[in-house]
Amino acid sequence: MQFSPPDNSFKLRQNNNGKIWGDRVSRYDRYVLSQYLLFFGFFALILVAVFWLNRAVVLFDRLIGDGQSALVFLEFTALTLPNLVRMVLPVAAFAASIWVTNRLHSESELTVLRSTGSSPWQMARPALAFGLITALMMSALTHVLLPASISQLEVREREVSRNVTARLLTEGNFLHPTKGVTFYIRQIDPDGTLRDVFLSDRRDPDRAVTYTGARAFLVRDEDRAHLILVEGMAQRLDAKTRRLSTTVFSDFSYDISELTKKTENPIRNIRAIPSLELLTARAEVTATDGYSAGTQSEELHLRFAQALICVVVALIGFSTLMLGTFSRFGVWRQALLAFLLLILVEGMRGVVSDPVIKNPDLWPLIYLPALIGLFFALGFLYLASHPGLMHWQRPSKPGDHPA
Repeated sequence: MQFSPPDNSFKLRQNNNGKIWGDRVSRYDRYVLSQYLLFFGFFALILVAVFWLNRAVVLFDRLIGDGQSALVFLEFTALTLPNLVRMVLPVAAFAASIWVTNRLHSESELTVLRSTGSSPWQMARPALAFGLITALMMSALTHVLLPASISQLEVREREVSRNVTARLLTEGNFLHPTKGVTFYIRQIDPDGTLRDVFLSDRRDPDRAVTYTGARAFLVRDEDRAHLILVEGMAQRLDAKTRRLSTTVFSDFSYDISELTKKTENPIRNIRAIPSLELLTARAEVTATDGYSAGTQSEELHLRFAQALICVVVALIGFSTLMLGTFSRFGVWRQALLAFLLLILVEGMRGVVSDPVIKNPDLWPLIYLPALIGLFFALGFLYLASHPGLMHWQRPSKPGDHPA
């Protein structure tokens, strides 16, 4: 009996077909992912520019109005950029997911892929990869860049507040360098002489003092600053006796360093505290900055949850639009549903914070909005894989004819 070697041609053809199919799928994944990243950058740039302009107007009015230079203004706006990017990043990821998926629908690319046997789960891989990339960006922001920028911003704000000359040398405006103090200069001469100075000190509720001077000079003594009033008058009002006493002087020295003096160990912003410190040194943070264990737990887990939200919104944008088939009227109903889900997820993030602040053991609640959004995204992908389960699609009848 003769035995012939087995024919491997069928197996070879099968392997070649599988390799070709895998190459096509990988090319599709790379193409769609590049589209996600392209439009994500576009939407992020637009949103950051809008928020930055709104913030820059306030900073410009506060810093330039207090006598700071344009370089200080640019430095402050640059330090606020990480926080602006953190706020707009999930929205930009959601918008990019909706936009790209809608383009794939309108150009029938998803329809062609489904006709070749690709399931919605396979087509969701680029959206998942896009969500993971944006999650890494968000993690870098919340754990590294944002605490560093806020910490540096607080340092610069304290330095600017100690610059008494810049804060007070503004003519024609009533300034309030600290609570209960009002300062006014009518005119500043080129040689630095201050004309018609008014200074009201109401920090002591029992006695209000008002100083006026025809001229004044700023004199520095190392880290102290004194306002020398010339040819002026001091008025003291006793709140208990309602008696006003006046004193005319030829010159008088007033220490203005106290007007902008800050505490030696100021309380840090909770977002400026590094994640490692929130994780390993909660007792020390409570002792130095006064934040409770619940507040620290809420901030720490919120940083991780924000990264997970980026994955969820990308999947919601893709999976919701997969519910509809090709239509001349577009997928506006699915887009509206995705937008409502985004509002639901973002709204729940504010609801779950209060219980965690009161009881740090409830920290899993911080991840509840992301888990609910992920549940909807996976559910929509399952429905897209089983079109017969979608009840809003009208079943065909025997008398129907295609249009």
